[in-house]
Amino acid sequence: MAFSNFRLTLPYNLRDMVPFNKSLFEYKRRESLEVSIGDLGCGGNNPIRLQSMTTTDTMDTIASVEQSIRMIEAGCELVRLTAPSMKEAENLSNIRAELKKRGYNTPLVADIHYTPKAAEIAARIVEKVRVNPGNYADKKKFNIIEYSDAEYESEMQRIRERFSPLVKICKEYGTAMRIGTNHGSLSDRILSRYGDTPNGMVESALEFLRIAEDLDYYNIVLSMKSSNPQVMVQAYRLLVNRLNEEGLKPYPLHLGVTEAGEGEDGRIKSALGIGTLLEDGIGDTVRVSLTEEPEFEIPVARKLVSRYVARTAHDPIQEVDTKLYSPIMYMRRKTQKVINIGGDAVPVVLANVIGQGEVFQEDLTKIGFHYDAKNDKYNFTDQACDYVYLGAEELSFELPDAVGVVRDHEFWLEHKEYKNNYPLLNAEMFGQGKELHPELNFLELNNHELTQSLLNELKTRNNIVLVLNTYNVHGMADQRGAFFKLINHGVDTPVIIRRKYEMVDADDLQLEASTDLGGLLVDGFGDGVCIVSKGGGDMGVVNSAAFGILQASRTRISKTEYISCPSCGRTLFDLQETTAKIRKVTSHLKGLKIGIMGCIVNGPGEMADADYGYVGVGPGKISLYKGQEVVKPRIPTEHAVEELIDLIKEHGDWVDAEA
Repeated sequence: MAFSNFRLTLPYNLRDMVPFNKSLFEYKRRESLEVSIGDLGCGGNNPIRLQSMTTTDTMDTIASVEQSIRMIEAGCELVRLTAPSMKEAENLSNIRAELKKRGYNTPLVADIHYTPKAAEIAARIVEKVRVNPGNYADKKKFNIIEYSDAEYESEMQRIRERFSPLVKICKEYGTAMRIGTNHGSLSDRILSRYGDTPNGMVESALEFLRIAEDLDYYNIVLSMKSSNPQVMVQAYRLLVNRLNEEGLKPYPLHLGVTEAGEGEDGRIKSALGIGTLLEDGIGDTVRVSLTEEPEFEIPVARKLVSRYVARTAHDPIQEVDTKLYSPIMYMRRKTQKVINIGGDAVPVVLANVIGQGEVFQEDLTKIGFHYDAKNDKYNFTDQACDYVYLGAEELSFELPDAVGVVRDHEFWLEHKEYKNNYPLLNAEMFGQGKELHPELNFLELNNHELTQSLLNELKTRNNIVLVLNTYNVHGMADQRGAFFKLINHGVDTPVIIRRKYEMVDADDLQLEASTDLGGLLVDGFGDGVCIVSKGGGDMGVVNSAAFGILQASRTRISKTEYISCPSCGRTLFDLQETTAKIRKVTSHLKGLKIGIMGCIVNGPGEMADADYGYVGVGPGKISLYKGQEVVKPRIPTEHAVEELIDLIKEHGDWVDAEA
């Protein structure tokens, strides 16, 4: 959908923005207003709160209570339940009573879409209500209308009349509110004027926020959620600035990536979006949306948040000029191309294959190279790494020609005849004028080693790729500082971002690496990634995480992407089982985005940039979408996956999986 007539109006120069705090290099949590959610404080000096959402039918009191208890015992501090109509809103009182009877007083949140009356009922019962500005008192029919200023103001008056009663009830009952914008459910009115942009997301929330402040109501949390982490990060950053610019209160922020999915993909995408903002001190409560049981979301959220408990103790990072940078507009740093690194090439993956004992030919399967012994050749997957680091290790077999090999400089000097072998130097060796490969050399260093003399030398070279390391606890900011140095000095040398981790646990590695590397990638920094697991973590896990981070940051697509909602009481089919079925038959369709949505609320809007959509529309009924258009309505569930395959074939996007 094109939005040729929308207005992108911003009240300041993007290049002058400081999107988080006064410094991009000193960790400090953003100062925010404290909001009371029952007896629970959110924002201010409170810890970052963890929350999740039930997947049960809200009319099933006992099932909802028992699932809520599982969530609470896993560490959930706020339990959200869907209230799509007045009857579910009314039943929240029974759920509340049963929880109290069993000794649980955790605050409850009612999730409202489309039905103001349901919100008004819920606000008298639970501690917090969530409303979505895109569909609470507005509409979305994918119609683009050119509003005059007078017509737009008339629409705003209509919204004020529908929203004000809820604000007054919340104020009377001491109920908190989340004004939660979703990228995929912006109203036609917002889309018409601001487009499908972070600016539109922010304006959607601010319209409701201004009404609330006019009524002297401030017990509010804000959110800017998207299934695209890049959009999500930009929207939150813009929101912080708009609050400051307009003199609005610094409301606490609820962080989340919608429809993140399941397993590794869901964790990587969530960590990339949420973690990037946490790195910069943004965020007061977190919900990780996984297509799994809700209690499994809490440990993931806790791991993301726990990294920042002692972050203020990091080593100092040199302040550098950041004006040549916009935090809300993606622009990849311009670099020269060195063989296949930098320039217009997709970011590369440099795999570390030493330090795990002897390397065998079959081990290469874990980094994307399958050896066919019968025909004595390698077959590559879409997640075959581009370079491997072997140090000074000798192998008993030949590597595939398609992969570059990075060697310690001394070893390389003695074996320069080896094909596709390139040296790795440190800053000291580089300064000593060591012999270099004529085409490609890897220079490993950290931010502090990027001195003025070295920066000047890099400007004269066209055969260097930096491997940027960090030993700072606040590592992403430290590495970001190095990128700013390069930009400010006009150095266009490509950079591979390297991070080293002690852990071998797959979940921990995925979450930390996604935050550390992904945060730089969504800002346009980095021409490659290198993840090292010091503890000897499985090469396959590390390689998969590297490609997953590139995919989640939208910088390199190597597999099918599933935009899958986390399920809730509105869901009309088994999301986990259905997602597994669809993944089984479509996982070979590289680059295709498939939305799998449990109900129409999270349907065409939330899968805004999906190529195809599978949406529950009634008991046993599925509608299939091409983009945002329904093309196969109300198909019986038992035939829906086959019909999805047929739809993909009809539009020429199907290829048969290799045997």
